Amino acid sequence: MDREEGEDEEEKRASIALVIGMGSFILLTQIIALQLAPHFLLADVAAFQDPESLWNPLLFLGIIVSLTAFILILIRFGGDRIVYFVMLAAVTITIYYVMAVLIPYPFIPEIVALALAVLLFKYPEWYVLNATGLMIGGGAAAIFGVSLSILPVLLFMVLLAVYDAIAVYKTKHMVSLAESVIDLRVPILFVLPRTRNFSLIDHNHNKDNRDGDKSMMEDGFFMGLGDAIIPSVLVVSSFVSYELTASTLGAIIGTMAGYGVLSCFVGTGRPHAGLPFLNSGAILGFIIGYVVLFTTF
Repeated sequence: MDREEGEDEEEKRASIALVIGMGSFILLTQIIALQLAPHFLLADVAAFQDPESLWNPLLFLGIIVSLTAFILILIRFGGDRIVYFVMLAAVTITIYYVMAVLIPYPFIPEIVALALAVLLFKYPEWYVLNATGLMIGGGAAAIFGVSLSILPVLLFMVLLAVYDAIAVYKTKHMVSLAESVIDLRVPILFVLPRTRNFSLIDHNHNKDNRDGDKSMMEDGFFMGLGDAIIPSVLVVSSFVSYELTASTLGAIIGTMAGYGVLSCFVGTGRPHAGLPFLNSGAILGFIIGYVVLFTTF
């Protein structure tokens, strides 16, 4: 009995460590995005021409839904390698934009981006994906954060939270997409190992074997990069609009509070939509910070 209790206690401590570790990825994404935002502003890099337009989030949501459907159709008909190389190209381009504003010297951004692309292709281990994912997540959040003002960002976050809930709990197509992306081993997921010898490269995983899928999910703890990026967009947009004030800090704290609530449901044996919790926390934290900011001064 004591041995069983000891194993349960060890498993509980490991689960807490995984939750804290994954939460740190969200926080690091926000910190990196805040560091990159001024560089993108100076370089005049933006995703949208009119940051005030409420059509921007609608357009972006349409692109996300269309791209998700396109990827699922390709995978359904055996186009896994096409999806892989398209995603790898998108990752390489994002890394290039980040390097171009950080190291604006001839050929260096291109060399770094291509070197990371080769590393991802040759050695897509979980820690390589995580390191690259932080760079991509921080860069994407910074680009969209400086490209959208507060109201479009809030609308975008509400729409995505609703879409995420429907896609995970109702249609479940986001669950299918996540399982397929895990097998592709591209840095659009954060991965933490549940076992000491966990390896994405050496894992005996067969796409046609459901036990293989189950084993992969049991051995690793996964979170989509979007769960870190989307709340961070509000953090960056708030920073650009009001500098590092109560509203920005409120969005950061609110995101982590939403993650804390989400983590209470993790480990229940079923996938959960992260954005309804994370976005709600970030928005509520931003509003509280905004009220504090403008009632204090």
